[in-house]
Amino acid sequence: MRRIAETLSLAVLAEILLVAAFALYGPHRLPALIPTHFKAAGQPDGWGSPRALLLFPVIASILYLLMTWVARYPASFNFPVRVTPRNRKQLEAIALSMIAWLKAEVLCILAWVERSGIQVARHPQQPFSALPMPLLIGVVFATVFGHIAAVFRAARTPARL
Repeated sequence: MRRIAETLSLAVLAEILLVAAFALYGPHRLPALIPTHFKAAGQPDGWGSPRALLLFPVIASILYLLMTWVARYPASFNFPVRVTPRNRKQLEAIALSMIAWLKAEVLCILAWVERSGIQVARHPQQPFSALPMPLLIGVVFATVFGHIAAVFRAARTPARL
């Protein structure tokens, strides 16, 4: 499952880069001013240059690289349970899975916001729909809480050798 999350992360990162590149330099360029911030109702309340879209690939790349780097050092993780030689591998596997899924989910949120902002810039009469945001944030929290619960279960259950 972790491999699926890692592959998804890389694909979404590539999509974020390509969408920004096509929006800025492709045949259907954006107007001179695009919405850069939205009210809760979906109406734009901040405007800026289309070059502001470059923030999405930059932030996504930094997050991807940072989370990938952190995952390279599972021995330095802190866990909310007692780590023993018997459960260490299982706890590290759970933590690495959580990092992989969080990386994929956060990049998906960035990709959705980027695409939605471009859509509103091209079609100003259509408001930005913030409806999916609570659902997306809920998925992130469910991932964290689910993996934390798995860590506690792993600490209670003797590891199989």
